[in-house]
Amino acid sequence: MSIYTDPNRRHDFVLLFDVLDGNPNGDPDGGNLPRTDAETMQGLVTDVCLKRKVRNYVEVYSEYEATEAEKERLKIFVEHHGVLNEQIRRAYVGSGLPVSEPVSEVIKEEKVLTALRNLADELPSAFAIEDEEEGDNVVSTLTYSGELSTDELKEEYKDLEEFSDWKVAKKFVEALVKKSGKPAKTGKNIETAKQWMCANFYDVRMFGAVMSTGLNAGQVRGPVQLTFARSIDPVLPLDWSITRMAVTEAKEDRVNLQTMGRKTQIPYGLYRGFGFFSPFLAQQTGVTEEDLALFWQAIQGMWELDRSASRGLMALRGLYIFSHDKRLGNAPAHQLFDRITVESPNNTPRSFKDYEVVVNQDDLPEGVTLTELV
Repeated sequence: MSIYTDPNRRHDFVLLFDVLDGNPNGDPDGGNLPRTDAETMQGLVTDVCLKRKVRNYVEVYSEYEATEAEKERLKIFVEHHGVLNEQIRRAYVGSGLPVSEPVSEVIKEEKVLTALRNLADELPSAFAIEDEEEGDNVVSTLTYSGELSTDELKEEYKDLEEFSDWKVAKKFVEALVKKSGKPAKTGKNIETAKQWMCANFYDVRMFGAVMSTGLNAGQVRGPVQLTFARSIDPVLPLDWSITRMAVTEAKEDRVNLQTMGRKTQIPYGLYRGFGFFSPFLAQQTGVTEEDLALFWQAIQGMWELDRSASRGLMALRGLYIFSHDKRLGNAPAHQLFDRITVESPNNTPRSFKDYEVVVNQDDLPEGVTLTELV
């Protein structure tokens, strides 16, 4: 095990990355111009933007490089265009917890009872017909356990469409399901679902998540925390006009083919961001050595998988990890970060060559190890 992949240690890290003729992180409230500090005009890249790139890298790694055993632990909770409540529902279904309250309804119509009995072998196991003697009569009840998700129910209903008895029983079954609300929010269910989410979703395990928006899986505070990245020098956001020499539909005017558009960028910017890894929170979420190694791999490779014309040329220029042998740490993070200095004699830097990165490794605090991955 390498020191910097040990999840039982505290790690503080610095990353340097740059952009050439691109927009590293547009601001939707500012016409998608690159984010900047209004006072200093330094460029900004949010922690959310950086974590999105890590998630994207892990998704690609899981699909194309990971073993089948690894894939089980590398699901992504905050997927691109994903539905968070459906992800939380997977924890309940995967843990065998009910996603709705169990409900029952007495079957009063004989034709519905006959149809349900004929469908007994075709109905999902979540439904059961129970008979109970009341004097000389037998009262039949349909019970639904509440364990199926909406999508699962749709699939089950689709399979039943070929049976004529289903047309008779369908309205009764669907009405019963509608009466099934959310399950009781017990602490045991929430904790079970939370543990399942941590074990199966990489980004929950590493970054944490709020998972109480639908079925409640609690909240997780992640061991990896990132700051906004800030450019070393002020940047110059530019907004260019572009044209498209085509029309969208045939009925449009083909004489004037120029459709106007906008493209935003900065000529060059070198950004510095900071990050922290807590062994205490890692123990709670179940982070392994493999998880931490994959995180460092993602930091190094995420821009290689995020190429686009709008991004320009982005590259990681430095990754410096301070690892502590004490779980509580051997020195304050800000004092360690001050050992990485970036200077430029050029008033208008236009490439990484215009900067000098100085790493002070002299007299490191006892118990602190510095690893330069890039």
